[in-house]
Amino acid sequence: MQDTATSIDELLSDGIKSTPPSFVRSILAAASDPAVTSFAGGLPNPISFPQAELLDSMTRVVAERGADAFQYSMTAGIPELRGWIADRYNRRFGTDYVADDVLITTGSQQILDLLGKVLLDKGDGVIVEKPTYLAAIQAFALNQPTFREVELTEDGLDIDELNAALDAGAKMIYLIPNFQNPTGLTYTAEGRRQVREALAGRNIVVVEDDPYGELRFEGESLPYIGGVNHPHGVVMGSFSKTVTPGFRMGYLLTKDHALLKAVNTAKEAADLHTNVFAQYAVYDYLTHHDLDEHLVKIRDLYRAQAAAMVEAMEEFFPEGVAFTKPEGGMFLWVTLPEGVSTMALFDKALARNVAFVPGDPFYAEPGERNTMRLNFTNADEDTIRDGIRRLGEVIAEELA
Repeated sequence: MQDTATSIDELLSDGIKSTPPSFVRSILAAASDPAVTSFAGGLPNPISFPQAELLDSMTRVVAERGADAFQYSMTAGIPELRGWIADRYNRRFGTDYVADDVLITTGSQQILDLLGKVLLDKGDGVIVEKPTYLAAIQAFALNQPTFREVELTEDGLDIDELNAALDAGAKMIYLIPNFQNPTGLTYTAEGRRQVREALAGRNIVVVEDDPYGELRFEGESLPYIGGVNHPHGVVMGSFSKTVTPGFRMGYLLTKDHALLKAVNTAKEAADLHTNVFAQYAVYDYLTHHDLDEHLVKIRDLYRAQAAAMVEAMEEFFPEGVAFTKPEGGMFLWVTLPEGVSTMALFDKALARNVAFVPGDPFYAEPGERNTMRLNFTNADEDTIRDGIRRLGEVIAEELA
């Protein structure tokens, strides 16, 4: 028989060929050496995981839920957990969500994948911040949309650019209003109002990704831009930053039940439902322990770590280097002088046993950037100070 085998590239879809691999995943391997101080990953501090309490919950789930914890379940998620999520948002924001407005997902990353499948055909417009979460770019890229980037400012979005992007056409806008990944910036009340007004009357899905909203350690919480205020408002949440990332437990809330039905169908096709045992374990933990008390400990920890990083940068970074000062979350953003490539700087920093994420993968449009993301939550204060000192030396040598 004649061998007709050819390259697998001829069989791959256009969508997967147009989707970039995760840069962070690749550099985490490079930074896995214990000698490397890594500010690269978006990792919660392991000491924040309530391991003993979760073990108690898992034991109780096995004893009290029995076979239900090990059986197939409904795609939307167990009703008890969905109701708990709706009630918490109602208490925090004065909304009127109910359990039927909530869908439990396999991490919030799955929401991005499902929304892309449900909303985006090849060439459709999707508005994103500039810069934005790199894994959102990756998830949406599978559907080959047209990315419309809008500059992110200290107040929120550049409104002139936003209006131009809306006029050009888009089915969805993806926003991270609280402690944005990668910049750490938070939209001001006025910035939110301006974006809300620009979106009013537009037939567009407004997606607000909020995995860090409960990690505010300075200032006051602000209402969502879309949420229940826009007919196609979607709020994304996660237990990854507040309980544990290993359970991969995310969720979305929306009053748009036609959209929710479509997302539910896409999830059915993807994985039938999210891990049932993990859902019961998280729900048991939440009902037997005070999440707010747990969050106080995380906020105190992250406040000290963020302060340590900012103080070290003020001391060790050379003139001409700017950085954000977040009020919560897990990241801050560094901007070097024009013409300095942080991608080229990465290997030099790694040679000094310190790692960061260059800015390039956080932009939908390719190009060399002079920016970098630093994570402050996964190292103690002394390690942060020493790592920033070494990074400052690398930057100073580059600018000399």
